[in-house]
Amino acid sequence: MENNQAIEYLRSLLGKQLHVRTTDTRIFVGEFKCTDNERNVILSRAYEYRQPPASVVKGAVANENVTALETSIKLDMTSRFLGLVVVPGQEIMSIEVEEQLDTPGTVGREEVLPASDFFKLGTN
Repeated sequence: MENNQAIEYLRSLLGKQLHVRTTDTRIFVGEFKCTDNERNVILSRAYEYRQPPASVVKGAVANENVTALETSIKLDMTSRFLGLVVVPGQEIMSIEVEEQLDTPGTVGREEVLPASDFFKLGTN
């Protein structure tokens, strides 16, 4: 991708809802505001989602009397509102864009690019 194309692509993402996964399994969901040469991503109106702690998972397994490996248990992630957040580029594993689908009230996600390719944009 040429430099001008990369810049236009990043501009097209401004204001879109992104899902940013980090190396510590957190997910940040917010409106894309900007990025920089250090690969940091700034999101506004952002929420942070975390996997439930191991103790909660063990408790749920014990309560459900799970014995088969195929059995799954559904647990909610914990979340909190952060507002404006800077996600360090070195911690980013993947980035997905949330798109409105044609059906009213339906939302989908698609991977924008692998994080490594996302950050190569505009560096030529």
